[in-house]
Amino acid sequence: MKQVQKRYRNKSSLELAQTASQAALDKKAEDVIILDVRGQSSFTDYFVLMSGRSTRHVQGLAEAVNDTLSRKRNREATTEGLQEGLWVLLDFNDIIIHIFYHETRSFYDLEGLWHEAPRVEVTSS
Repeated sequence: MKQVQKRYRNKSSLELAQTASQAALDKKAEDVIILDVRGQSSFTDYFVLMSGRSTRHVQGLAEAVNDTLSRKRNREATTEGLQEGLWVLLDFNDIIIHIFYHETRSFYDLEGLWHEAPRVEVTSS
């Protein structure tokens, strides 16, 4: 079993969303945003959305974010769409990360669907 690093043991869901955002930005993710869906969703607290320049970039972003956040947990995220690399979803329960190929992101327009959710400023660590 993986040992959870001390610095991740007591992180809030917002801090995890910020950690995921920073991991993605370190790998050159584009248009990273965090949506606070706590008042609108019963299944998660935050969405983290980002875009990649190619399907391989999307896959690399998913691997980097999953590696970073799985240190917080004793398990990795539930993952959907990694093989195709057009829309990868990483579900860490209290945060859900959506990593899109840029054209796919505009087609599904999650920002528009969740337009009432407040945006949280992405901060650097």
